[in-house]
Amino acid sequence: MDERVYVGRAGPDAAGNAGWLLGHFMPPGDVRHSTDVEIKWGVHPVGDRRAAWVRGEQREALLVLISGGFRVELPDRTVVLRAPGDYVVWGRGVDHSWYAEQESVVLTVRWPSIPGYRVPVTTGAAAPPNRRDGTGGR
Repeated sequence: MDERVYVGRAGPDAAGNAGWLLGHFMPPGDVRHSTDVEIKWGVHPVGDRRAAWVRGEQREALLVLISGGFRVELPDRTVVLRAPGDYVVWGRGVDHSWYAEQESVVLTVRWPSIPGYRVPVTTGAAAPPNRRDGTGGR
């Protein structure tokens, strides 16, 4: 069998890796290991939100809605993805967070794949910052 080929299924594979299918966090030597790009199959129950805003973003990202309703919060606007195939792209330096308005599946592609963005698991949701001044609250 060619070790340069991996065949999988996004749901089960993602469940074992916090949603991630490809990126720097896969074992070296695994064809899914990459420092160029990372891909996530995100399954989110209604009400799920990112535990804290990403600040000082050093990556670019594409988030595509597969199913459900998903909100991406950016410093100067909120983007609501409602129909399968709706997507948003943001660049380096754009702080962001997200919220699942409905049970949702999203595909996220980020580049490059670099460590340092994992949010520790905590109970309760973090309040998003005020989009005008970044001081918190809503």
